[in-house]
Amino acid sequence: MRQLALVFLLTCAPAIAQLAPVVVSGTVPDEATKAAIVQRARALYGVARVVDQVAVGGVVAPPNWSAHMQKLLAEPLKQVTQGQLTVEGNRVGIRGDVANEALRQQVASDMANSLNPTYTISNGLRVNAPAQKLLDTALARRIIEFESGQAVLRPSGMLILDEMAAALGQIGGRKVEVIGHTDNTGTREANLALSLARAGAVRSYLAAKGIAAASIAVAGAGPDQPLADNASAEGRARNRRIEFRVAD
Repeated sequence: MRQLALVFLLTCAPAIAQLAPVVVSGTVPDEATKAAIVQRARALYGVARVVDQVAVGGVVAPPNWSAHMQKLLAEPLKQVTQGQLTVEGNRVGIRGDVANEALRQQVASDMANSLNPTYTISNGLRVNAPAQKLLDTALARRIIEFESGQAVLRPSGMLILDEMAAALGQIGGRKVEVIGHTDNTGTREANLALSLARAGAVRSYLAAKGIAAASIAVAGAGPDQPLADNASAEGRARNRRIEFRVAD
């Protein structure tokens, strides 16, 4: 039997958030687990909205997995629209739109606090606001590259930041946080320092392009907020990134 259990919870678009269906799908180990998950989803979103596409198959869930899913399917998820919750064993991913940065952090934090430390949370939530969308579009999921192990921008990274400077100039002086992220290679302490130094390098570059340094805060998340699995080279590359977040 495969050592894997999956649940997918899709939420709906903001304009029809109270009416559109919520689809629950994936594979779970037994009928009791399926019934518990579907029942919890219906209690959260309403019986009429939940579409049950959950299958029972040859998978093995981690200990007490069903009970953890009951805690995970909680009120904070209703703050997420046009998104997806993915659970693969003890790896949890959440993506979609929320109203502001405080909610983006709070939803993921509440999810993490509802689970035990063996679970990992990947926070892919986005702030659904015009200024944030402008920055997200300008970055277009590209990676701002640095020299290996250093806070020195590569030419390709500078080209992207030239475009980001133009986008920042369009959002009317709004305060922005630049957040550095790393993969999990090396110690957490070293990665936290490197991610902060890289965010600082981005601020310095943007300031040289005319963006007021006082409008840019910097933070380093190190390896703590991965977008992808660090087990592969591709995943580690995705996790080494810079994010731009418009402040509330």
